[in-house]
Amino acid sequence: MSANRPDQGGIADDEGDPGAGVNRYSGEETKAPEGQSLTLRADGDRGQSLAEQTALLYYRMTWRMPLHRLRLSGKLPLRLLAVPVDPVDGDRVQGTAVRAGHFLFRGLKKKLEGIDFTDLKLPPAFEDYIHRFQWLRDLDTAASRDQALPVAEKLMEEWLDANGKKIRQPAWRPDNCGWRLLIWASHAPLILSSGDLIYRSKVLNNIARTARHLDRTADKATSSLGRLVAWSGVVAASLLIPEGRVRRIVGEAGLEKAMGEFFHADGGSVSRSPLNQMDAVILLSMLKQVYLARDEDMPEFIENALALAVPPLTGLTHFDGSMGNWQGGGATSAEQVAQVIEASGVRARPLRQARDWGYQRVSSGRSVLILDAAPPPIARMAVAGCASTLAFEFSNGDNRIIANCGGAGLVGATIPAGLARGLRSTAAHSTLCIDNSNSTSILPDGKLGRGVNEVELFRRDVENATRLEASHDGYGRRFGLVHKRLLLMRSDGLELRGEDMLIPHGPQNKKLRRRKKKDVEYALRFHLGPDIESDLISDGKGVLLRLKDGNLWQFRSTSGTIVLEDSVWVDGMGIPHSVMQMVITDIVGSGGGATGWLLKHMG
Repeated sequence: MSANRPDQGGIADDEGDPGAGVNRYSGEETKAPEGQSLTLRADGDRGQSLAEQTALLYYRMTWRMPLHRLRLSGKLPLRLLAVPVDPVDGDRVQGTAVRAGHFLFRGLKKKLEGIDFTDLKLPPAFEDYIHRFQWLRDLDTAASRDQALPVAEKLMEEWLDANGKKIRQPAWRPDNCGWRLLIWASHAPLILSSGDLIYRSKVLNNIARTARHLDRTADKATSSLGRLVAWSGVVAASLLIPEGRVRRIVGEAGLEKAMGEFFHADGGSVSRSPLNQMDAVILLSMLKQVYLARDEDMPEFIENALALAVPPLTGLTHFDGSMGNWQGGGATSAEQVAQVIEASGVRARPLRQARDWGYQRVSSGRSVLILDAAPPPIARMAVAGCASTLAFEFSNGDNRIIANCGGAGLVGATIPAGLARGLRSTAAHSTLCIDNSNSTSILPDGKLGRGVNEVELFRRDVENATRLEASHDGYGRRFGLVHKRLLLMRSDGLELRGEDMLIPHGPQNKKLRRRKKKDVEYALRFHLGPDIESDLISDGKGVLLRLKDGNLWQFRSTSGTIVLEDSVWVDGMGIPHSVMQMVITDIVGSGGGATGWLLKHMG
């Protein structure tokens, strides 16, 4: 196997200096030198230990005891001190469904008539949607106040009758409580406008009980995002319920600690999930509105965290503003991304080189290249974590040319759990896969296991092109090979050259050397975006790509035969679309090898 190695080069990206960032607390800009080489290592954490899981289970059991219920009793607030604005619009389709008599979530329906709020028997994400009252936002968006009031009050009363006094999972899980308290406050006119004093007292009493529950459980949420949400709920309660001075002091301290656990220094989430990142931006935007509603100054650490959280999110967007398919997320629409950014009030350039968040972005002309250049998230932080190291996406204008399948975190009517597991695999991403195995193993319980431990990255921007060079050791232990990927994007964005190399993995023990004498097959996969017609040319050495806007692109390989296979591409609503993928297969021995390829605009 041989390949023509692309020439070195680089371009000046229009999104700031390479490695530019902002200090988390001071807000001062920091810059990395041009051509900086980085090495990123996995934390090595493999999730909660058995002792930690047992302790958490015991703690949750204490919620059912009379002592905990006694702690939730207290003075009944007569009113909320303010009604903050919800900065994010709801989903009109889902809101209309609530008016029509059923909850709708990712294609799944649940009738409202006879609903049992104590045992919904739905996928976890759908149950969270209901217990968080996110449907209240959708209903408020889809209906007038007069139309929404009777529906909201009826469902509110039924939920309180089922879950108001008995503390149970998942309704009273800390993160669900935090979201619920914020949404109740933002849409209080729909649930607190009744002239029925007994009903109003039940609602206000449950808001106070939720706040007291969060006081004692916020730090016990199982995920970093869960703790961020729970502590945000504590802070919101301190501002919206009378006599909250002490709660505010404790809550803001807890929130600052939770932010340190959730965010990397560059503003990206530790889970590396765009879904989590969007949730965090929405959460902090809602909390900001609580401070504004009370005419209180928001602490600087919250302002800085929100300002830092937006650039990593926009760093994953393509030229049309839609988001790429990374770490379980689907191709979130440009409208939805724009709404989240608008809600934050932050205006900042996309983060193009993130050390910890782990994504590299190159924008040239109307083309955008995004590369996953970091190990997968650690086990306890992963949300539908994917074995996607060194995968990339490439777009030109409104066309997603090279993509990842995405959607592993959007389980619903169209993405069952079995398909979601497959969407997490290395083969579901545009990268190299040896022997049809994952670069980082996905365990039966859904957690990420061994694999990529170290990623080395070099980026150089000069006059005519941008050069990205990265490698990972995910196949080193099993096959004695390191995957190294070289990408070279021309300054006009109309040509992308690549080379994928497999290099012997340093010193090997005798057992490994004996095992690796056998040649193994590898596959280079390039999943195509939607609405792209593809035809093989040049006896299987090339593919002609016809885009929906009429443009023609050509993909060529310097070695190995290209075949076209079926694939799937998941949009931001969790709906899979049939697409094609270009696959180059070849055999590699213990000495390694390389395959070069070229993607070029033809007119």
